[in-house]
Amino acid sequence: MDPIRGLHHVTAVASDPQRNVDFYRNVLGQRLVKRTVNFDSPDTYHFYFADEVGNPGSVLTFFAWPNMRRGVRGNGETNVVAYNVPVGSFPFWQERLKQNGIKTEAIDTRFGQNVLAFSDPDGMGVELVEVESLPAIHHWEEGPIPQAYALHGFHSITLWLEEVESTSALLTEGMGYQFAGAEENRHRFKSDRHALGHIVDLIHRPGKMQAGFGVGSIHHIAFRVANDEEQLTYQSMLSEAGFRVSPVMDRSYFHSIYFREQGGVLFEIATDTPGFLIDEPKTSLGEALKLPAWVEPQRAEIEASLLPLTLNPIKKASLS
Repeated sequence: MDPIRGLHHVTAVASDPQRNVDFYRNVLGQRLVKRTVNFDSPDTYHFYFADEVGNPGSVLTFFAWPNMRRGVRGNGETNVVAYNVPVGSFPFWQERLKQNGIKTEAIDTRFGQNVLAFSDPDGMGVELVEVESLPAIHHWEEGPIPQAYALHGFHSITLWLEEVESTSALLTEGMGYQFAGAEENRHRFKSDRHALGHIVDLIHRPGKMQAGFGVGSIHHIAFRVANDEEQLTYQSMLSEAGFRVSPVMDRSYFHSIYFREQGGVLFEIATDTPGFLIDEPKTSLGEALKLPAWVEPQRAEIEASLLPLTLNPIKKASLS
């Protein structure tokens, strides 16, 4: 069984769909590669933000639930998603985020890399990490951010846990990760160093409050496998290890299985294929509402239930 290479995507919860698109697309410069609905609740938007073509390891997705309460950070959830950025780009990002009403924290150093942390408009934890050797992505040239400063896919995700031993064992013995060291209560695990999103950090927080799920929470994290056969191998392995694993679910752009790891965090294993280009061309990704075939007959009703959404004009950021 091949080890997990890294993340496929991360899925979180937003409140206002327009604000969510404006921030991740127009401020952070991530392309909206797919505008669809929650397949399990099709009266709700599901947005996918990524590099130009939606490469696995660059994809941050959101369910837009306007009436949900605000989430509370705590144990048993993924609490931070981090992106790779070029070394020297922090002054640009500090100023850009400030101009858009986002307060950044003091720059930290972690495992020898500089980290700039902030919360998105819904309170979700986001970090930018300066990386010397940036992984390859498809830069969105039509986006607002010059490549010299642009986000280069995921760096890592951070889980807050009551205890870390069982999750550590799952990562190393079941998923092919390797322990890469610890700093205070942060335990780092790495997979394929050439892959986007190949780092998982576990924060040991014994006795601390459990997370309260809501707007600003990360719903689940998805790890990537190459194809359906590899996914079925993981499904069998996880079931034999005692996890309650879902059946394979067709998400149109990938196939998914889900399970909760021992600390309570919802994990998904998703296939790289078929990808985001199966129902619209690269030139117009994310511009139209795409529905799975089984709900297409309800399109008029679904469109009427969704809040209006505008792709506001892109304003190019300056290199100076």
